[in-house]
Amino acid sequence: MSTMTDIGISGTSHPTKSKPWYKVLYVQVLIAIVIGVLVGWLSPTLATDPWIKALGDGFVKLIKMVIAPIIFCTVVSGIAHIQDARKVGRVGVKALVYFEVVSSFALILGLIVGNLVPVGHGLTAKPDAAAVAKYVDQASHMHAVDFFLNIIPESVVGAFAKGDILQVLLFAILFGFALMALGERGHRLRDVIDDTAHAVFGVIAIVMKAAPIGAFGAMAFTIGKYGPAALTNLIGLIALFYATAALFVFVVLGLIAKFVGFNIFKFLGYIKDELLIVLGTSSSESALPQLMEKLERLGCSKSVVGLVVPTGYSFNLDGTNIYMTLATLFIAQALGIHLSFGEQITILLVAMLTSKGASGVTGAGFVTLAGTLAAVNPALIPGMAIVFSIDKFMSEVRALTNITGNGIAAVFVSWWEGELDHDKLHASLNRTIDPSDVETAVTTG
Repeated sequence: MSTMTDIGISGTSHPTKSKPWYKVLYVQVLIAIVIGVLVGWLSPTLATDPWIKALGDGFVKLIKMVIAPIIFCTVVSGIAHIQDARKVGRVGVKALVYFEVVSSFALILGLIVGNLVPVGHGLTAKPDAAAVAKYVDQASHMHAVDFFLNIIPESVVGAFAKGDILQVLLFAILFGFALMALGERGHRLRDVIDDTAHAVFGVIAIVMKAAPIGAFGAMAFTIGKYGPAALTNLIGLIALFYATAALFVFVVLGLIAKFVGFNIFKFLGYIKDELLIVLGTSSSESALPQLMEKLERLGCSKSVVGLVVPTGYSFNLDGTNIYMTLATLFIAQALGIHLSFGEQITILLVAMLTSKGASGVTGAGFVTLAGTLAAVNPALIPGMAIVFSIDKFMSEVRALTNITGNGIAAVFVSWWEGELDHDKLHASLNRTIDPSDVETAVTTG
């Protein structure tokens, strides 16, 4: 029988102790977000100070600093522990099948809601094409061939330096296979990589203590710069997008969770720390490392988490997919352009490609929207300026939906692969783990 032991960095076991409420990370982040909103609303001059913005940007950069090494160590270790090389390919295929099916549901849901609730009708919009020119220019250079070529780094060092998730993932997979082929000779190096991963997670635990400061800075700057007016002008689209994203999470992902055997609400409670950090920073990457650690604690296979989550950050963008179909219909309605059934089907097909092509691009959600509009009907492109002022508020929900979708994907593929520990899953969903604690759940014989 194996037992679960909480091991700290020192290697000594100790029971999990409950913290005072004011020391719990998600409470601190939630308070910081509220204060950030108030500061941005009441004192926009202070909130838009470069140093306030730097608080949010700095925290995101600290997290991004460790993403590449975490992905490398996790993927290499996961593959090196696998005896059958075919399993890696099997997990990859299953993950891609899941991504495409669920992404299609997200796109279709956005299209259905956009047609049923045409909030863009009656909006007398006069878009400023110059405001979105740079995004249109980026989208015009997006091609499928370039996307696949960009997966291959010009150098290994360059991939780590840029922090390109797919490039690091490719090298990690190749390195893991090479380490697997070394057999016994590779075990010492594999152990070193495992220890390195634990050390990097220790770095993350330290960085996470600054999460409330980062969330405050990012939220204060957003509200201070765009102000409540940006929300009220296009409140219909914002509300509709939020409602559609919630519908996708609670219904589509909820049914997937129920099929596997757990409750979506408990899962959201389990990753609430990561969700609040994403809410504060508007970046799903800011929670990637600790999400991977939590999924392993949840009972998912280490190798599955290492392959599915990093890949999902480029191929499983459910929130972005909903946004693209919904925003495209909204812009068409606002400009008085009728989209035929055939053009709406084109939106689905094009969005499935453009959502992958802009991975890793700054403002990826807006760039993918530009690419989609250009392919469906170029006359729609100037309409991007209509939603430009509220894109920041939309990006938060995109990121929240994306991270939730990737978490569910890892659990589902682990279950599909027959490597989901259901006892560990239910035990973890019924207890609280603070990611600022340097603890890693391991199984000892």
